[in-house]
Amino acid sequence: MNAKTGPDKQANDGVFTDLDWRLILEARPLSVSEQIAEHISQAILLGEYQPGQRIPEQSIADQYQVSRGPVREALRLLEHEAVIEILPRRGAQVTSLSVEEVVDIFNIRASLIGLCVRLVVENLQPDQFSQIEELVNRLSEISTEPESTNEYLSISFRLSLYMGRNSGNERLYELVRSLSRQTVRYTSLGLSTPERRQRSAEVWQIMLKAIKKRDGEAAECACRTLVEESRTAAIGHLSTAPDKLEDAALS
Repeated sequence: MNAKTGPDKQANDGVFTDLDWRLILEARPLSVSEQIAEHISQAILLGEYQPGQRIPEQSIADQYQVSRGPVREALRLLEHEAVIEILPRRGAQVTSLSVEEVVDIFNIRASLIGLCVRLVVENLQPDQFSQIEELVNRLSEISTEPESTNEYLSISFRLSLYMGRNSGNERLYELVRSLSRQTVRYTSLGLSTPERRQRSAEVWQIMLKAIKKRDGEAAECACRTLVEESRTAAIGHLSTAPDKLEDAALS
């Protein structure tokens, strides 16, 4: 596959790499369908496709110089993650959630990622803590920078996945990963201002201190606060101006 903008190409300024947003986490080489799924997913997260927008099979097949078969398989992978939906006679389109659905998913995610953090506190090794500390400190560094939304969102997303991956519960991690991918477009709304990012970074620091003290209850509480405050901010944007999601495209 030799398309000019293939899945192995870093997106934009290098902050959003394929590794940051991968659907397929195995170390094995990805199939053609999996590579295409990764690229489409990243395009959605970067705002190249908006909620409700159709994803054209043929143009994607042309881009990667493949038949439509691998593209259809890629779309099925994305449908499994609820990133897209495939409708009869209409084909694939980016999932568009109502305000009520966004609230429900954020609430579920808050509970599950909170559980992940509690499990991480019980099992975290020193080298793993240092990785978390480095990323959390980076969030504090960039939180007030006006143009830091993309990087801040990417690091937050990776931290959430890191917590899930190191929880010791693979099924729990898969659920957290799927919910995080479903809500990331809306999370970008909740982190769209320096004030919101600064508050978020403060809560991350509270969580970091709790993890360092091996205080699972406090760490879980801080994690739930992060997700719940992001939910509240995102819903505030959606309720006052539903078209804000398009304005918040990650580009």
